[in-house]
Amino acid sequence: MSEVELPFFVYGTLRPGERNHDLFLRGRTRSEVPGRMRGIVLYEGPGYPYAVEEPGGVVCGELVTALPEAYGELLAALDRLEEYVPGDPRNLYERVARDVMCGEGRVVRAWVYVAAPAVAGRLRGRGKLIEGGEWRSGG
Repeated sequence: MSEVELPFFVYGTLRPGERNHDLFLRGRTRSEVPGRMRGIVLYEGPGYPYAVEEPGGVVCGELVTALPEAYGELLAALDRLEEYVPGDPRNLYERVARDVMCGEGRVVRAWVYVAAPAVAGRLRGRGKLIEGGEWRSGG
């Protein structure tokens, strides 16, 4: 099965200045631009945030476009990082295609990792919401 080569929307440890940015993205991207995604909110996780689909939410992050020659390798690396296996009920995250708003009102379809349904349910019930949709590790 061939994956659609969409850019990625990152909102946590893959953002510039965060711990996984250089490990996974350096040298593999053509562009990284600020963006916002509607329909999701962020919850605190153990050192990283979880995105949960929620109408009315807005999250800030970056739209990352991979170099064409690095796309397959980057997709596989990010799926491993997020412990995402298509169709696996044990996933903590699901990779879904959603719209990202960039400068000048441009809308781009991108992959984003959101909390899997069971995780999202637990977070909605007793998680700590990150107000304003902006996560930074602070260190």
